[in-house]
Amino acid sequence: MRAVILISGNGSNLQSLIDNARKIDLKICSVISNKEDAFGLKRAERASIRTHFVDPNLYESREGFDKQLITMIDELDISLIILAGYMRILSSEFINHFAGKILNIHPSLLPKFPGLNTHRKAIDAKEKYHGATVHFVTEELDGGPIISQEIVEIDFIDTEYSLSQKVLKKEHILYPRVIHWYTQNRLKLLNTECITLDGKIL
Repeated sequence: MRAVILISGNGSNLQSLIDNARKIDLKICSVISNKEDAFGLKRAERASIRTHFVDPNLYESREGFDKQLITMIDELDISLIILAGYMRILSSEFINHFAGKILNIHPSLLPKFPGLNTHRKAIDAKEKYHGATVHFVTEELDGGPIISQEIVEIDFIDTEYSLSQKVLKKEHILYPRVIHWYTQNRLKLLNTECITLDGKIL
């Protein structure tokens, strides 16, 4: 299945998807970043994947930036958009244009700790468990229907960094697995609240 991946930074989840692409029936057609120095662009180039940097400073609004993204992605004729550490909030127009085709991975057990600094929030809240969530993207930030999660235990000695590394290892297992469900046409978004896997509501 043809896909585009949007990134903003290091691209460790991108690397996991590059490494697993054949196994999960994924054809990464392009990697697009809003950050020119995102290391993920180098990861993609090393794998001979076409890359694009789109400079947000050239657009007067988020909507203007996203319209350019829509044009670029439509030309690629893809079936899936994967957010892998993409740090911009998508406009309603973008989300509606590609409804049911956008997946995101978030470093917390949603609905707990949406947004940024999730590992610090989990430690400060004295949570016993933390983890990662893959969900469909809807207009509610980090609020789309949850597809699957991976859990880690928080030890009393964990720091923000050590916890992030635990979660990242789980992300690299979780994201390819869920994307494979999608590329096999097993995973469907019926509406903003309901998803099915193999025809059964999750």
